[in-house]
Amino acid sequence: MEFLNYEFMQRALLAAALVGVTAPAVGIYLVQRRQALMGDGIGHVAMTGVGLGFLLSTSPVWMATAVAVVGAVAMELIRWYGKTRGDIALAMLFYGGMAGGVMLINLAPGGSNANLSSYLFGSLSTVSEEDVTAICLLAAFVVLVTVGLRRQLFAVSQDEEFARVTGLPVRALNLLTAVTAAVTVTVAMRVVGLLLVSALMVVPVAAAQQLTRSFAATFAIAVAIGISVTLGGTVTSYYQDVPPGATIVLLTIGVFIVLTLLATPLARRRARASAARDTACTADVPGARGTSDEVTV
Repeated sequence: MEFLNYEFMQRALLAAALVGVTAPAVGIYLVQRRQALMGDGIGHVAMTGVGLGFLLSTSPVWMATAVAVVGAVAMELIRWYGKTRGDIALAMLFYGGMAGGVMLINLAPGGSNANLSSYLFGSLSTVSEEDVTAICLLAAFVVLVTVGLRRQLFAVSQDEEFARVTGLPVRALNLLTAVTAAVTVTVAMRVVGLLLVSALMVVPVAAAQQLTRSFAATFAIAVAIGISVTLGGTVTSYYQDVPPGATIVLLTIGVFIVLTLLATPLARRRARASAARDTACTADVPGARGTSDEVTV
């Protein structure tokens, strides 16, 4: 436990724990909305914010947050109105964001592509006190939204038309989900990296779904997996001197594989038990077989 004696590891572990909470917390809504790759697109756009931060000599985290939020809102607007050419517009937004980040950081005084590495793939030693403060504030916003508005966000994620009929402000909630996803990307970029953050938003949710179908249980298990893999990956990265982002993502995928292997026989037993109950119920209903034969004839 000597790694706890180093301040940079204390900051890295705190940031990792916050990422482990926030990424699956917003990822569960993206999975429900069939937008699992949204985080990846926002990560591309956020690169422009990182480059702009270096160019203007301001905090890359806050600048990336601002640009990612604008990009997320643009993605939602394209989803609403760009029915025919929406995919092309999104592609230009994603790749334009990546190209803009590379260009801006090379225009910054003393900037080079090497400066992007810690933001693209994560880095333990570069998490500063300023970064931790920003991550804490942004993580608090994400938790407040994803937990405080969980019923409304879940309703919109499941069925937008039904949510609209019940009187929920669907478009406002969709925008809020997009903004929250953008904030989560910037929270995670110092630990996991912009190019890998989407995996941490999606894979823990997919792993949790192997064990349960309840929203509350899936949410809790996904967050538990997120915290476990981020802390475990951070400690492993320290001892083995490997990239933290890649380590965390590979651990997450490993958890998914293990839970899938464990859940498969359990699902088969449940299916057999359910089929046996259905058969027993049919046999107990008087005339059920006869009625079925008459309908067939």
